[in-house]
Amino acid sequence: RPSEWKYEFGGKTAAKGRKAFKRLPFDCCALSLRPFENPVATPEGVVFDLVNIVPYIKKHKKNPVNGEPLKLKQLKKLHFHKNKSGKYHCPISYKEFSLHTHIVAIKTSGNVYSYEAIEELNLRPKNMKDLLTGEPFKRSDILSIQDPHNFSEDRNVTSFLHLKKKGKKSESESEDTKSGLQDDESIQKVMKQANAIKRKREENVEKKLKHVPMSKY
Repeated sequence: RPSEWKYEFGGKTAAKGRKAFKRLPFDCCALSLRPFENPVATPEGVVFDLVNIVPYIKKHKKNPVNGEPLKLKQLKKLHFHKNKSGKYHCPISYKEFSLHTHIVAIKTSGNVYSYEAIEELNLRPKNMKDLLTGEPFKRSDILSIQDPHNFSEDRNVTSFLHLKKKGKKSESESEDTKSGLQDDESIQKVMKQANAIKRKREENVEKKLKHVPMSKY
């Protein structure tokens, strides 16, 4: 569904020879692809829902998006803020987040802001303190959650490793299903032939019975 990817999932038409870029909405878990309830971020800024990523890391010890080693202690709890309408927004500028917003988090506090607010109130005046808590942070503590100009593979849904593996598994299951259907078709063919033979025999029996004289009472 191209239109859905374009508008709902931030799809970008690819140049010839390049695959289309499909961005996951900022408020969705990169594992379940569903809206998150308890967001956490990896050191690269990939967001997951805590209830989904914890069991995955315990089992696989990897980041499901890129296959790189990932530990639970590397996850950072994020604090998104909502306005009265229940929409995620920057708690400083009060502007609602969208697919076109550059969203960042401060690693030391986990608070999520628009990059615009951080640039104007922290970076330019060199006031490196969290805008809500006053907690000091470094420039390296600014974690990009969504950058409309970032088209790296770890932001491209079509490149998510766990989805590629799931796709291959589905293909394998599809082949098994196809094989099973072929087997079913063979069985149905044999049954059809058997039923035809049975009907033929019954017809022959009926013909013979017609020539048998009825008993007189």
